[in-house]
Amino acid sequence: MDVTAAGNPGQSVPAVTDNTSPQWLVENRELIRGVQGINAAELFGEGHEVVFVRDPETKRPVVRVVDQQTQEVLWQAPPEYMLRLAAVLGTQEQLTHHAPDEDAFNGYAG
Repeated sequence: MDVTAAGNPGQSVPAVTDNTSPQWLVENRELIRGVQGINAAELFGEGHEVVFVRDPETKRPVVRVVDQQTQEVLWQAPPEYMLRLAAVLGTQEQLTHHAPDEDAFNGYAG
């Protein structure tokens, strides 16, 4: 669901960018139409839009409601603190759950 990278947590990005692949557009046609319908109906208020992005660090999808004029993020799921926690825990998991070197156990009589 990589619509576009979200380098700045406070920065909004459009639902579909120019560098979106044609294959992605075909595969996600219904999602795109749904988001466009929500934005057209102004379900989140006048001048607000729903935006999908992928967090660059965790690679997790993020849904935001953004003010179209100021680009201020009004609401986000998951919240930024959860994304940072996931990033920290993911880094720790990679460090603690790697396959041990088999040579390290040679000669161990334990």
